[in-house]
Amino acid sequence: MILYEGQCPRSGAWLQLPCTPAAQVAARHLMAELAQNPVYQREGKMYGVLLVQTRTGTTLTLRGFSGLLQGSGEVEGWVPPIPGRAQVALAEVQTLSQLKDLTAEIVQLQNLPERQDYAQQQAQQTAEWQALKALHQEERQHRQQHRQYCQATLNGTALTAALTELDRQSQEAGRQRRRLKALHQQAIAPLQTRCQQADDRLSFLKQRRKVLSRQLQAQMHGVYRLQNFAGDSATLQDLLPTGLPTGTGDCAAPKLLHYAASQGWHPLGLAEFWWGPPQGDKWPGEFYGPCRDRCQPLMGFLLSGANLATPAELSAPALDLPILCEDVDLIVVDKPAGLLSVPGRSSDRQDSVLSRLRCQYPEAEQLQAVHRLDQDTSGVLLLARHPLAYQALSQQFAQRQVVKHYEAIVTRPLTLGTGTLTLPLWGDPLERPRQQVNWQRGKLSISHYRVLQTSEEQSRVEFQPVTGRTHQLRVQSAHPQGLNAPILGDRLYGNTAPQIRLHLHAVSLTCKHPTQDKAIYFSSPVPF
Repeated sequence: MILYEGQCPRSGAWLQLPCTPAAQVAARHLMAELAQNPVYQREGKMYGVLLVQTRTGTTLTLRGFSGLLQGSGEVEGWVPPIPGRAQVALAEVQTLSQLKDLTAEIVQLQNLPERQDYAQQQAQQTAEWQALKALHQEERQHRQQHRQYCQATLNGTALTAALTELDRQSQEAGRQRRRLKALHQQAIAPLQTRCQQADDRLSFLKQRRKVLSRQLQAQMHGVYRLQNFAGDSATLQDLLPTGLPTGTGDCAAPKLLHYAASQGWHPLGLAEFWWGPPQGDKWPGEFYGPCRDRCQPLMGFLLSGANLATPAELSAPALDLPILCEDVDLIVVDKPAGLLSVPGRSSDRQDSVLSRLRCQYPEAEQLQAVHRLDQDTSGVLLLARHPLAYQALSQQFAQRQVVKHYEAIVTRPLTLGTGTLTLPLWGDPLERPRQQVNWQRGKLSISHYRVLQTSEEQSRVEFQPVTGRTHQLRVQSAHPQGLNAPILGDRLYGNTAPQIRLHLHAVSLTCKHPTQDKAIYFSSPVPF
């Protein structure tokens, strides 16, 4: 369960406001509204819904957004920003204009034509150098063989003359390499100088941008004033005088809680979700807890004075998972869609198959997932109960000895038949978790497929992945050079509405038992 929690500065008690099912339902209604307006599809941001009870007992739904919505902080139908921003409005406009100019110059310097010319020159020079090096290595071998022949067949003056000539040839090869190196340096030096000048300017501009941004945030933090349910008010600077990250106070959760407290309303449940293009680990339609650096430090103060449910009263999700098989070496789970295989990095992404099993089996401290299924993929998931089993099973995966079968429904009719998909996949660090086909940087991915059924609108496909790249089946299915048919419900590669689950299921897995000399097979019925 996602919780908005923190320590009350008055009592020292630990306060918790849950992301309740009712709040999630209200958030789903908001998602449906956002889906009807294409403007909201282009601007990725966090949105929030807070259920409150008024002084007369009426339940209301408050709606908030992070930052600005279509360039404005105050929008009808949404809670207003935290008071104080108007006091620094002029400074904000001026600083944002400066930051925009700095960013434009930074982008220009990052995309200098000389950078591409420099890279091409380096590639060409490397090729020339490798060709000359290979030629000289071949000539060196010939000289060595000839030297041995001369030493065996010649003597006296003839031997001296022959060896002298071979030394001269070796020295000439060295002079050729030095001449080529000098020519290369002469050709690339102007480009190298220009790129270095651009990098120096970039460092200055980025530092200047950071200083301006911090100055603006310091001004804002000094005037942003929060109110909690106990009636206390404080500026962001008062709450955390050691400093706060950029954007603190502009997130949806603090806006919603501050507004409810200022009206004297009682908070019942809070749900925040991402909407718009995926960004980092944020996917549209997914619920997330308070951000660790900006919102989490404020929760204790904001919730102070609220009449909250005790931890025992909070309805926890069912932790039990369907177990397909278990023994002293392994556990096989039928993973439901929407649940992570292992815990994520952030505090709101800890619920997973692994964490639930460790609660379900307290003695299984060494339990590890041998492989992963995407959060939205369901089906057979294999875990090892101790390091020796993990090592044996992992080795089978690494050596491609494990046979896996998946079923999926794709959003286009395909011709009945079989085939193999081979595409090089690469994860751009700036677009995680999205994968892309990249013929220069990508790693080969291989999957066999068989079209089981087809209709006018979609097809059912069986996949047998040979390699195990991230999002392998999803990319191979969606990409024009693959099946050119995204999997139904794939929000990352198919632009599907968030209400539809990913129709990808791990049907079966066959491997060798980690400690017994026998093959083992596990299967899970397809739920769609």
